Amino acid sequence: MTLLTEEIRALVGRTKVYRAPEPLGAAAARYFALAVGDRNPLYTDAEYARANGLDGVTAPPTLVCETNQYAGLPIGPDGDAGHNWGIEIPGTRKVRGGNAYVFHRRVRPDDVVTATWEITDATAKTTRSGAEMLVVTSRATYTRQDGATLAENEETIIFVSLEAAR
Repeated sequence: MTLLTEEIRALVGRTKVYRAPEPLGAAAARYFALAVGDRNPLYTDAEYARANGLDGVTAPPTLVCETNQYAGLPIGPDGDAGHNWGIEIPGTRKVRGGNAYVFHRRVRPDDVVTATWEITDATAKTTRSGAEMLVVTSRATYTRQDGATLAENEETIIFVSLEAAR
């Protein structure tokens, strides 16, 4: 049996787009910095930010990657309100494989963010113990209202068969 079915293969190239209904806002950046414990004054003090060559406060880099900030998605059964492909494969355990970020420019409070997600790959693999795995890779590109790229996020989700290899 392989977890890489034709139905899964057909998902490669699928996209979802989320556009924020309003600018990100200085409060969102400030609260996110507080939540992640980042006390950098670039996120809270406009005078300090200007003294360091910026037009004003900026957001912590990974805030833009938190699609739940602006996507308006419902809260799922796992408590997450962010982007989700909705892929469910019976008999598997879903594991986050990781993220790789590239930041192109600072996010400003007046930025209206659009996140464009695309499934870029689906690959069948086998664990060392012989269990089937499916590795799904997707990429999000975050842009602002003028189309300039803010960041990119490559995310890997792994589905591991609960059945032992035979």
